Amino acid sequence: MKIFVIGDSHGNISNLKHVMCFAKSINVGAIIHTGDWDNLESVKTVLEYKIPLYSCLGNADIDPLMKEKFKEYLEIELDGKKIYIVHKFLKNDKKYIGKDVCFTGHLHSQKMWEIDGVKIVRPGALENNISFAVYDTVTDKIEFINN
Repeated sequence: MKIFVIGDSHGNISNLKHVMCFAKSINVGAIIHTGDWDNLESVKTVLEYKIPLYSCLGNADIDPLMKEKFKEYLEIELDGKKIYIVHKFLKNDKKYIGKDVCFTGHLHSQKMWEIDGVKIVRPGALENNISFAVYDTVTDKIEFINN
């Protein structure tokens, strides 16, 4: 399964629509958003594409309705992969241990590293420029994309 990993969209509906068209074109099975949506309209924009969405809260998601919809972090399993999603990665937050991959945002840059056998992936941001990642659960590979 291909998983589309985005984050830090900060209300940029135009960029969300742009990347969601790309996600649709490559037949992703799920969307992961690492937080900082900024508003519910952004969430609705992604949901219109009818691809399962998994997300956490970011520090810019202060609307009480956002806090009802998302939690500080999310632990899921997709296609046999254990996944941890958190906006701001902290090494002393040990909830990522035992997962296959941890997706994180906050810093608006792309980076991948490994801690305790867990891939930590920051996909980039959609606020100004467009950067994101695609995770292939079959090959266990991450592809970073800048547009």
